Amino acid sequence: MQARRLPTQHASIVTPVTGVLLLDASSLYFRAFYGVPERPSNPQTPPTNAIRGFLDMISSLITHYTPEGLVVCWDEDWRPAFRVNALPSYKAQRVRITTEGIHEEDTPHNLTTQVPIIIQALRALGIPRIGASGYEADDVIATLAHRWATTPQHPIHVVTGDRDLFQLVDDTKGIDVLYTARTGVRAPELINETYLHTTYGIRGGRGYLDFATLRGDPSDGLPGVRGIGEKTARTLLEKHGSLAALRAAATDPNSELTATQRTRITNASDYLDTAATVVATATDAPIGDVNPALPRHIADLRLLSDLAARYRLANTFDRLLAACAIA
Repeated sequence: MQARRLPTQHASIVTPVTGVLLLDASSLYFRAFYGVPERPSNPQTPPTNAIRGFLDMISSLITHYTPEGLVVCWDEDWRPAFRVNALPSYKAQRVRITTEGIHEEDTPHNLTTQVPIIIQALRALGIPRIGASGYEADDVIATLAHRWATTPQHPIHVVTGDRDLFQLVDDTKGIDVLYTARTGVRAPELINETYLHTTYGIRGGRGYLDFATLRGDPSDGLPGVRGIGEKTARTLLEKHGSLAALRAAATDPNSELTATQRTRITNASDYLDTAATVVATATDAPIGDVNPALPRHIADLRLLSDLAARYRLANTFDRLLAACAIA
């Protein structure tokens, strides 16, 4: 199939109305890789399902939310040293050691080959992609959210399939999460303080951070407090209000904690002392000035045309250009 001719004339975007979208890139392109069928095998064209799916997600988000800006937030380091130094088990189960002895994330080969093409496509389209050396995308998102969030009238929407970012939810500042893990990008769940209170019995993002620390997350190598799962963590935080208050109760012989609960929490003191460094997103990642505005024109027409022809992406690009109102 021949690539369709890409436009050379450009139009202004529609005036935006609903804040900024911060995209957790790896969460979304992993979802695209596993959720979008690959085309029939063609030795001339490598796999493109993650590329197509990821870019179509951006098209859908822009069309539905008409944001004033969008930033694709990137993992420059998927397993930062400051987190591993605090907790060596952090994401350890995902490490693959290459024949050269390099530690890298265990990612399917057919996805790994598509990531550089996603980067090129974003550059050609003029969509901002931001990372910070030594930090994860979560930290980039947290830093930008805290930098830009002011009021609910100028909201920040975090788009992710990762519950870790629920800790950023703040109704007063207008930060919410569009959670894609269960219902996808076309109908994400809106995570705000009401949702957190109804679902987990906690208040606000800070409450979720305490909850996540206490419960742990085996997929990230976070042990949590042994014997305390999601239900018990909810009950304890509902009663005591915060992890700090719960730990204080564990050392108070007159508190209402059972002997078993007291022992479990005090035995986990070393973990709890360091877990905040690991679980909490950094809000001070070294990021310069960022312009989140949607592109008003194609940044690199030659590159975009080359990618469209080489990887049969013309239709995907056309949808994204239309979403940005680039004629």
